[in-house]
Amino acid sequence: MKARISVLTLGVVDLERAVSFYRDGLGLPTDGIIGREFEHGAVAFFDLAGGLKLALWSQRDIAHDTGLPLQPRSPTSFTIGHNVSTMEEVDAVIDAAAQAGAEIIKIPMTTFYGGYAGYFRDPDGHLWDVVWNPHLLPPAD
Repeated sequence: MKARISVLTLGVVDLERAVSFYRDGLGLPTDGIIGREFEHGAVAFFDLAGGLKLALWSQRDIAHDTGLPLQPRSPTSFTIGHNVSTMEEVDAVIDAAAQAGAEIIKIPMTTFYGGYAGYFRDPDGHLWDVVWNPHLLPPAD
């Protein structure tokens, strides 16, 4: 398999609330919710760096589409890593997330590998790791 991950889809409880958090709170660009004309089709896409898209789709619609039953969430089953260029940017992103209604799980601090990072959880419990890693800096914009 040649990994070509182009969309990261997060299952959400309340699509409107989730779109508001990511669009209005974190400032991610989107055209809003599309696909409302299809049963189980309402989804929102956000443009991320490198051509990656973040999709928000109802957990119930994902369950319907896959045929799997709804399951309890585990916020430690995966994290979404957001690499930034400076330690100050870590603080700014964590502050913006808090202002948008995120739960701050771990305030930014120095890491064991010489970086600086903090964690927040979005309104649906998805865990974001905001990190400055001097050995893994993001490409310049």
